[in-house]
Amino acid sequence: MPIRKLPVHLVNQIAAGEVIERPASIVKELVENSLDAGARRIRIEVERGGARRIRVTDDGCGITRDELTLALSAHATSKITSLDDLEGVATLGFRGEALPSIASVSRLRLASRPGGADSGYEVEAEGGSVGDARPAGMPEGTVIEVRDLFYNTPARRKFMRTERTEFGHIDDLIKRLALARMDVGIDLAHDGRVVRSLGPAADEASRNRRVAAVCGDAFMAQAIELDEAHAGLRLIGWIARPGFSRSQADLQFFFVNGRLVRDRLVAHAVRQAYRDVLYHGRHPAFALMLELDPQRVDVNVHPQKHEVRFRDGRLVHDFLFKTIHHALSDTRPGSEAAQVAAASRAHAGAPAFGQGQGSPQAGLGLGVAETVSRYAELARAPDALNDRAGDDVPPLGFAVAQIHGVFILAENADGMVVVDMHAAHERIVYEQLKQAWREERVRSQQLLVPERIAVSEREARALEAHVAGLRRLGFELGLAGPESVVIRSVPALLSRADGPGLVRDVLADLVELGQSQRIDAVLDELLSTIACHGSVRANRRLNIDEMNALLRDMERTERSDQCNHGRPTWVQLDMKALDRLFLRGQ
Repeated sequence: MPIRKLPVHLVNQIAAGEVIERPASIVKELVENSLDAGARRIRIEVERGGARRIRVTDDGCGITRDELTLALSAHATSKITSLDDLEGVATLGFRGEALPSIASVSRLRLASRPGGADSGYEVEAEGGSVGDARPAGMPEGTVIEVRDLFYNTPARRKFMRTERTEFGHIDDLIKRLALARMDVGIDLAHDGRVVRSLGPAADEASRNRRVAAVCGDAFMAQAIELDEAHAGLRLIGWIARPGFSRSQADLQFFFVNGRLVRDRLVAHAVRQAYRDVLYHGRHPAFALMLELDPQRVDVNVHPQKHEVRFRDGRLVHDFLFKTIHHALSDTRPGSEAAQVAAASRAHAGAPAFGQGQGSPQAGLGLGVAETVSRYAELARAPDALNDRAGDDVPPLGFAVAQIHGVFILAENADGMVVVDMHAAHERIVYEQLKQAWREERVRSQQLLVPERIAVSEREARALEAHVAGLRRLGFELGLAGPESVVIRSVPALLSRADGPGLVRDVLADLVELGQSQRIDAVLDELLSTIACHGSVRANRRLNIDEMNALLRDMERTERSDQCNHGRPTWVQLDMKALDRLFLRGQ
């Protein structure tokens, strides 16, 4: 076939294949245009899952009569004029492909009235053919109506799912956009029935209500709010405590400058932050917004703008990881600073559980499985709770009894606390082991026979750039050629691990991310195993003082809401819950 220029309508249909995956794709493009136009209220009306009709109405700045037809032509936009604008684009849409692509596979009506104009104007397009502008009575803003989607491309229409499925995708999209722009009111209707009506959220209470409306009340009940800034980056939003994990990644919302994205670097940072507090196979829940200079992120790397590329990916990764990791470190009973301080003052000088005289490895919490030392008085009797003011009662209260050698029952100011003593002590020992490792992490084990492994040239260059950092972690590595590495020593605690495999994984991470937590991950797994075997076992009888010592250590230990495997360590039953169990007052 000879080379020839494609017809304009075919070019737009090809572009539509990239931009328009399903009706939700159209809603995304139109609502983002409304947001870019400064709309304060947006209404989305959908019929038959979007296949029959999609109508988006906003109160934004509007489009002048002369620009209505131009808006439906390819690569026409008001959002960029030069390469400099593209490198620092701050709007959600900017390619100028969406409207002509949508018009090429549907029957489209575009009506708009700019602020201060006497009247509005409208144009209609069918299959890419655009008519003339004519007057239209309407309030200020813009209305775009898309009917009979894919009427002229039946092959694409066959791939559409049921109405319920397609509307589900639209509803999910609106929930995400509602989180990104709290200041905008959004209404969604399906087949004439209002499904979602979200007013603008101007204060903290209304923002919390919007998050609860999108993510659920259960999420908000377990949410930790973040607002941290560093090096020109700001992270705000909510992360769920590990106890609110999910079987799938269906409650994960991440926005960059208001744009919803799916990014491997972000996913890796969040996964690493939750690494040792999440049950295996579970997924964290979060709604996070990252703000940074638009010139530090490239949003023009995907036709649907789902992905971004950070100019300094390592800085972003570290910032996300450290912020979330620090927030999760405070998931412990009574984590508020005042409560922890009060508990510490009330029991100053009390020995930590597993660290009494006679403990064979004091400071590491080991040896408890064999012997549990007696402790100084922590609570003379369970009824000591009645003699104290509410503010002086520790978050976990005072031990009352032990059930089947597995659970500790305690009474606090709110009601009853049930503690899994093995899970709780496992976390305590694990955190003590990690601290001890951090203080002596330069210790390494020399190999009797150095091992040589084959690597790629990129991995060899990564080793040259990070050899000093790896040495501080206990690795002594050297180049034996352009694609060969010699392993001379490894961290002492990892001497029995797969050294060559670990080094290969670390170098692969360094190439991909510029850093690696692979060593920490393997080390955490090893220390977790040690902690599990070194923790007090089930059916071990403890006296009241020993149980109270464990409760106090839980209140002092980071992440003690979960054991090393992500299981909860304690639950609270307040008086209302206990009353409901026995139908009291009903």
